[in-house]
Amino acid sequence: MPAAMQAVRFDSAAGTLTLDEVPTPTPDVDEVVVKVAATGICKSDLYRIDGVVQPRMQVYTPGHEAAGVVAAVGARVECWAVGDRVVMAAGRQCGECAACRIGAGSDGCTDLRMMAIHYDGAWAEYAVTSATSLVAVPDSIPLEQATVMSGAVSTPFGAIDTAALRPAEAVGVWGLGGLGTHLVQLARLCGASPIIALDVRPAARELALKRGADVALDPANTRLVSYIKAITKGRNLDVAFDFVSNARSFDQARAVLGDRGRLVMVGTSLDVAETGPEFTLIRNKQTILAHTGYHVKHLEDVVELVERGRLDLSASVSSILPLARVAEGLQRMREYDGNLLRLLLRP
Repeated sequence: MPAAMQAVRFDSAAGTLTLDEVPTPTPDVDEVVVKVAATGICKSDLYRIDGVVQPRMQVYTPGHEAAGVVAAVGARVECWAVGDRVVMAAGRQCGECAACRIGAGSDGCTDLRMMAIHYDGAWAEYAVTSATSLVAVPDSIPLEQATVMSGAVSTPFGAIDTAALRPAEAVGVWGLGGLGTHLVQLARLCGASPIIALDVRPAARELALKRGADVALDPANTRLVSYIKAITKGRNLDVAFDFVSNARSFDQARAVLGDRGRLVMVGTSLDVAETGPEFTLIRNKQTILAHTGYHVKHLEDVVELVERGRLDLSASVSSILPLARVAEGLQRMREYDGNLLRLLLRP
């Protein structure tokens, strides 16, 4: 590996985003360095850069979605070798909690360290993480598609796990960005019926229909509640997935939740929502759940589904820009330029 590499650096105090030459990371005994083939831009990256969420580090490399090829391994790493194709999970074990002390790995850790939050991310030529935070990528899967799996697909896959979604259950999806649109696709794979997709953007609704939604609605429609009741033949939704997570989407989802329904909050929002009358939740045995991120096992499952041809992500990469054009990519995210599922950077 070269002694230095190109990396995007964000200074939260100065508010500056620059492409700098920095030392190439070297692996600790239980770490792996990956030569990044592609890395994604997520809204959570944008929130920190725009000051909506305060970063934990003053100067750091953003980006928590990446795939590439193993470039170096630590002295105690036996499960990976230089040249292996891998996708990186967004978190790594802390190494200090009770679960880590008995070797539970990233999925058992109770205090995960997150890429681009606790340590440098992947908007760079090389990135380092723990050996247990990697998943092998078969030669049949392009590394660009693997990058999409590491956030935009694995997070909604994990949300479906949280919801314990079953076949023939009625599903509503609020917010049809990269995560919401992929959840529609995954819900179809799980046998959900009907699948109702909701977004104010006509292009997003059209894409959701192509990805497996039975019906696509504008959440601004004043007759939304009656429409959903009619579409579900009076039973309303078994599961509502809210990727918007503001007061309006929360209220709408609550209003159309059926008996024993589950409302899963996945999006990030500073808006405040009220749960409403507790009696309604108790009477109808409804549940409100919060979901964030995914386990390494979820990422492994997604790779398996793509490899076997069950899940098609061939149209999930909206655009690929060189690392030097990261500012352009962020602006496109802000403006919803086109119908972006995932915009990638290529170091």
